[in-house]
Amino acid sequence: MFQILLVMIYLAFISLGLPDGLLGAAWPAMRVQMNLPMSYMGIISMIISVGTIVSSLQSHRLMLRFGTGKVTAVSVGMTALALFGFSVSSNLIWLCFFAIPYGLGAGSVDAALNNYVALHYSSKHMSWLHCMWGIGASIGPYIMSFALTRPSGWPLGYLLVGIIQVILTAMLFMTLSLWQHDETHEIPAEEPKKALTLKQILSISGAKEIMVCFFCYCALESTAGLWAASYLIGVRSLSDAQAASFASLFYVGITVGRAINGFLAMRFSDSQLIRLGQVLIGLGVAVLFLPVNHAAAALLGLLLIGLGCAPIYPCIIHSTPDHFGKENSQAIIGVQMASAYLGTTLMPPLFGLLGNGIGLFLFPVYLALILIGMVALHERLMKVHVEMD
Repeated sequence: MFQILLVMIYLAFISLGLPDGLLGAAWPAMRVQMNLPMSYMGIISMIISVGTIVSSLQSHRLMLRFGTGKVTAVSVGMTALALFGFSVSSNLIWLCFFAIPYGLGAGSVDAALNNYVALHYSSKHMSWLHCMWGIGASIGPYIMSFALTRPSGWPLGYLLVGIIQVILTAMLFMTLSLWQHDETHEIPAEEPKKALTLKQILSISGAKEIMVCFFCYCALESTAGLWAASYLIGVRSLSDAQAASFASLFYVGITVGRAINGFLAMRFSDSQLIRLGQVLIGLGVAVLFLPVNHAAAALLGLLLIGLGCAPIYPCIIHSTPDHFGKENSQAIIGVQMASAYLGTTLMPPLFGLLGNGIGLFLFPVYLALILIGMVALHERLMKVHVEMD
């Protein structure tokens, strides 16, 4: 039964990544059909982000009341509903309406699964599971690309991914007993009867540090992913095709790096792997600073940044029960997820403003400053953890 549940969690992580790339891939066709400005995609993505933040902050309360299995199944079901809604939407109002369950479902399932894996599985599984997310995030745009070549167009892409989510929802409900069996053995004597408030969570030693550290990491990852192609075109003078292919290497680096990190996790601790990732990111950013116009330098820099990003997210999550105790892990992870979504929501647009007003050459400078903040906060967290021990 343990292995069946692990397979379900792997599938759930793939499912979690599937919808992430759909909006970006479909928007050029969607906006033309609905006669909308290009910038309106930001409205929809902002609603999704706000939904993920809200549901992440409520994840501790939901876990206590319903358990991980039910929250995961219902959340995936909400995502499926949102995808079906997108497939039949004909204007911006309906897209914004269905963006609400889209975000609420994603935030809950993300926090729930991350905490469950942190409590029940080793660090190698956390890395491999996030590798599965990368696979899902890569498959989603290919499904949409296939749909865009058909007469039905982009609605077919949302419909196909929605059907996959419905199938997974049914499988999750069928395996609820497996989740419930494990949850009955989870720290029954220490589990708080009431969900912690945000004030109580922030009062826990190290909570503020891990929140800002996670904010910085997700800000760096999302900024690098969204603006790499523009930087390569505007500063490195690469062609559109070259820039797109080179920028994709950043995500390849993350996905491959997490697969490798699963094996490294058998030998090294989470904190060691996080520091290794930060060093690799630093090397990648340093390469981008080199005054070299050759394409290979940009390729190497982005690949190193992607490889460096690979261990940080899963290792921070997996180390949470160790740093804050199993009884507080869901509350802390929920706040971490909210911090992550806040970083991905605010920081890439801020670089867009700076890049537009000053210049895209600031790209490595911006990444370096975020990296410095992340390193400082992580080292502060480790110091707090040592003092507590």
